[in-house]
Amino acid sequence: MENHSSKSDMREGVEQKELEARLQAVLDHVGSACQKVGRSPDEVTLVAISKKHPAQCIEMFAKAGQRAFGESYVQEALEKQEVLEHLTPGVQWHFVGGLQSNKAKLVAGKFSLIHSVDSIKLAQKISDKALAFKQKQPILLQVNIAGEEQKSGAETSNALSIAKTMLTLEGVELRGLMILPPYCENAEDARPYFKKLRELKEALEEDLRISLPHLSMGMSHDYVQAVEEGATLIRVGTALFGPRPY
Repeated sequence: MENHSSKSDMREGVEQKELEARLQAVLDHVGSACQKVGRSPDEVTLVAISKKHPAQCIEMFAKAGQRAFGESYVQEALEKQEVLEHLTPGVQWHFVGGLQSNKAKLVAGKFSLIHSVDSIKLAQKISDKALAFKQKQPILLQVNIAGEEQKSGAETSNALSIAKTMLTLEGVELRGLMILPPYCENAEDARPYFKKLRELKEALEEDLRISLPHLSMGMSHDYVQAVEEGATLIRVGTALFGPRPY
């Protein structure tokens, strides 16, 4: 009689090895990109984009040593945090998706970093809720560097004034910038957008006389170019988890 339990355990072992191999491949590419431009791999944090993937997969990646996970949908993210509560404090949760101001109260204080803050109104809502928790929520300013109408993000021309106002909000801590550039079939075509974001960060640091340590840019198809242009946070989903199960 076939031992279904052993067969299942064996399959799970194979899946674990597959995930570990994918994770190592991404880390190797990051290491090579860093070496090419004289950076340390320690300067780059891999955020595994786990939206729409089951909590079991996140747990397997955590077992393989992955620590930062990114979610895009508030309810899904909070449910996963509850199911995977036993992984904390070793695991960091990042919120990377579009965020409406009426959902700000649900995310404040629940994530190590919110990448997608694109307006003063949203930052204020997050600040108010974080203060109610007696916390300071780290955030990034999302910039629509290509000026795409269908995408969220502050206009480049408004970034300085928005950043300046964010610095006055007691419940948030501005930690850098985030970009979701146009999809480029050739990853090299995304490089100019990454370079522009880095240059904008440097300009803001000079104008505001502060340190903005993070650049969140680069996904599965172009994270190598992003790292070469200065990314400190790369948001990688498909290259780790495989196609998203819709």
